[in-house]
Amino acid sequence: MSSRTPSSPLPRSERLALSPVVRRGGQWWLVTGSGSILAKDPTFTGELDRFATAMAAADQAIADLHAQQGEPPTRHPGRQR
Repeated sequence: MSSRTPSSPLPRSERLALSPVVRRGGQWWLVTGSGSILAKDPTFTGELDRFATAMAAADQAIADLHAQQGEPPTRHPGRQR
């Protein structure tokens, strides 16, 4: 069973790439224009955790490459940190 809450911006939210998935307070939420649904399935949320970790590692690798080349860091559109 899932919980529904009104869709509103909360502090400390992290959107996963350009997806409708947001981590708020350590929990994953599926977000739509009409509300949010808490993701409770441990297999699904585990995959989201692994994907978020991989994305963070890729972002760090790119930032390291830019730093080595003396370039300013780039922002990734659609990603929130």
